Amino acid sequence: MALPKIDTPTYELTLPSQDVKIKFRPFLVKEEKILLMALESQNNDEIYQATKQIVETCTFNTIKVDELPTFDLEYIFLQIRSKSVGEISKFKVLCPDDKKTYANVEVDLSKVNVEVDDKHTNKIIVDENRKLGVVLKYPTMNVLKSGTMENATVEQIFDVLADCVDHIYEGDKIYPSKDSTPQEIKEFFEGLSQESFNKIKLFFDTMPRLRQEIEVTNPVTNVKSKVVLSGLNDFFESASPITA
Repeated sequence: MALPKIDTPTYELTLPSQDVKIKFRPFLVKEEKILLMALESQNNDEIYQATKQIVETCTFNTIKVDELPTFDLEYIFLQIRSKSVGEISKFKVLCPDDKKTYANVEVDLSKVNVEVDDKHTNKIIVDENRKLGVVLKYPTMNVLKSGTMENATVEQIFDVLADCVDHIYEGDKIYPSKDSTPQEIKEFFEGLSQESFNKIKLFFDTMPRLRQEIEVTNPVTNVKSKVVLSGLNDFFESASPITA
């Protein structure tokens, strides 16, 4: 005899990068198991694959996850998680004042938003006299799955840069990235002045990202501190979920 099936609720969200609404459902126990096993492995690629699988399945395979900017994917996943395990999530957070004591805090996942820096732009002018510039696109999680820009090697950073070029322009002339090899694009960046390269770096430093500021009270010193959770890694790593 077939057992009864449980109905799963459906929700709706708007992608931060564009005004597009998508439907999603909470993840199921079998999907949470995949995620927990990936987190236990502490392997970035396994965590990425588990996150990708959950987002694809829980959005009914209606979006191309590999093409999503990192912050879109992170936002979707956090919304799925909030509807799956509860919007209020309990964490243990390292207290900044002594850097050794953990405090219990509650975070409302439904209120975690993607914030955009006012200085952020994807059109970078590298030579005003020649009207020479670069238009960048956001890195996908597939590009960053081996790590973050902060812990990447120099070669990995240039690989990410080459992947994030939409096109280079000089005046009215456009050079689409698809018409150049990754090596040619890397050589273009290598030929920039430090001042121009810092403008490229600013694009990544000010990129939209998940961000939530919380107040933490050290249970030993009673010192209150502000802690900022930024990006999905912070929700996975910097804060340790309380399971009991």
